[in-house]
Amino acid sequence: MNKIIKFNEIKDVAAKLKKKSKKIVFTNGCFDIFHAGHAYYLNEAKKLGDVLIVGINSDESVKRLKGDKRPIIRQNDRAYLISSLAPVDYVIIFEEDTPYNLIKEIKPDLLVKGSDYKHKDIVGKDIVESNGGKVALIDYLGGRSTSGIIEKIKKL
Repeated sequence: MNKIIKFNEIKDVAAKLKKKSKKIVFTNGCFDIFHAGHAYYLNEAKKLGDVLIVGINSDESVKRLKGDKRPIIRQNDRAYLISSLAPVDYVIIFEEDTPYNLIKEIKPDLLVKGSDYKHKDIVGKDIVESNGGKVALIDYLGGRSTSGIIEKIKKL
């Protein structure tokens, strides 16, 4: 099974999963320079449901959010890396700055973000809750970030 799917496939995938009464968990991020914080986060997210779908920001989206020097790792390589992880069932690259339209297509049972987010600031919360789903925050592992890794490399 190919875990990396396209935007136009996600609605059908989600519908089939819901038909089988699978609890869908969705999360997203840039996942540029994968680190232990990412691994912890994805493992914890998977524990909350049956199927974990991960949205990954496209290269252009990362550039707009993080600056012209990012991403370090290209989107197809990031998607391949994330899809190779045991807790991840599906990966989808999205072009927008937020996964709002993707969440609209999936309508997950659970939307997961790191605890560094505040409930009111979570993109797609309205969609998930209006469809009977919930938002969950996973504890943030301090001292682990892509930006921190980049700064450390710069100093070497």
